[in-house]
Amino acid sequence: MSTSVKKDIVRGKRYTPDEKSKVVSFVTDYNVSNGRGGQSAAATKFSISQLTIAAWLKNAGVSSTRATKAVGGKGSMQNKLSSMLALGQDIEKLERELNLKRSKFEGLKASL
Repeated sequence: MSTSVKKDIVRGKRYTPDEKSKVVSFVTDYNVSNGRGGQSAAATKFSISQLTIAAWLKNAGVSSTRATKAVGGKGSMQNKLSSMLALGQDIEKLERELNLKRSKFEGLKASL
């Protein structure tokens, strides 16, 4: 003798494709102007969970900020530092070769 009581099942809100595209465009515009943080700003502005927005971004094919670094962001700094390191090593190698050639030149010059 069980009595079945209907419980109100809370289901998530369904969003239209227009609403989704509005949120996705907000996130991309925010990320372009600020470098990052668009997802959390959109979550606050539109009262939508960040997980939902992340899924929409993934479905829309929007790459993450890690993949496309903004100018002046941390990634570009890392790239600049690694380039500077490589150039510094090349300069040291060339300076050693230059010093070797100068010493050979001075030796030949002295033998004249």
